[in-house]
Amino acid sequence: MTELTVLQAVRLKGRVSPADLAKTLETLGSDPAEIATTVEQLATSGLLAGGTTLRITPRGRARLEALLAAERKGVDPAALANAYGDFRSVNTDFKALVTDWQLKGGPDGERNTHEDAEYDAAVLARLEGVHERAATIIAAAATQLPRLSAYAAKLRTALNKVKAGEIAWLTKPLIDSYHTVWFELHEELILAVGLTREEAARSGDAQ
Repeated sequence: MTELTVLQAVRLKGRVSPADLAKTLETLGSDPAEIATTVEQLATSGLLAGGTTLRITPRGRARLEALLAAERKGVDPAALANAYGDFRSVNTDFKALVTDWQLKGGPDGERNTHEDAEYDAAVLARLEGVHERAATIIAAAATQLPRLSAYAAKLRTALNKVKAGEIAWLTKPLIDSYHTVWFELHEELILAVGLTREEAARSGDAQ
């Protein structure tokens, strides 16, 4: 378990319990004992603040930025820019899907009470196509940053739960729902092309 993987996971979560962090990283096939050891080392080094919840410290953020910068040195910027451009397109469709899941009739519509099973099924049916496009983009990005391939597994796990009827795994916060993982993937791609979220938002690419 690398410093970068743990620090980035904690940064993306903001604050996370050690147990929830372990669940997130175990999705990627990581060994729980190895996760715990790395977390303990990072906390001892002052890169993470420990306790009942973990958060990244200013020193940890600086260390993470250095690790990410080093990771980007060996990549093809054009290839990542292309992947990011493709993601922006599918991100628009995913945001529309989430809006339609929450509101019937678009952004100005009524709250979806989820009593209309036919409507909900039609919205969820669009998720598979979004996922297939996202998986292709992740594969392309992972040729430059192999670490990003983990997002394909995390999205697939959430998708399978949604398809099994556990619809909380579409948008519920504080778990690795499809929306949560999507947001984190978006953040990763923004960083990979050297932007900040604020810069991405100014260009119209807000989550």
